[in-house]
Amino acid sequence: MKQLLAVIAGMIILLAVNVYAQEGKANAILGNWLTDDDKAVVEIYKCSDRYCGRIVSLKEPKNEDGTDKLDSKNPDPSKRNRKLIGLNLVLGFEYDKDDTWAGGKIYDPDSGKTYSCRMNLEGEKLKVRGYVGLSLIGRTTIWNRK
Repeated sequence: MKQLLAVIAGMIILLAVNVYAQEGKANAILGNWLTDDDKAVVEIYKCSDRYCGRIVSLKEPKNEDGTDKLDSKNPDPSKRNRKLIGLNLVLGFEYDKDDTWAGGKIYDPDSGKTYSCRMNLEGEKLKVRGYVGLSLIGRTTIWNRK
């Protein structure tokens, strides 16, 4: 009986270590990322059990007239007065495996369009692939850890 309890305890410990290791890998995406065009810094953070991201700074946060840049291209007219700084544009990602996050969306405030998206972490670089339908039809940008 003691041997069976020891085996069960060992299995529970191994399972807990594996879950903890997976969560550590999943959280590797957390932090600030400089977009490929150097126009924005996006903070990736946990939103419930998923991963989201918001703009925390812009290279040029103001328009020529000194007003804050807004989400003026949003297809929903009620959202066109939102400031770009603070805007959530990475939404609902889950850690898949092998340094990949999938199942999310990415919003492009320059066009007002939202795309399906997947992200792959390679060292200090985050490959962000937005696409419509199949991931073969899309575009990849590379964000650098800030």
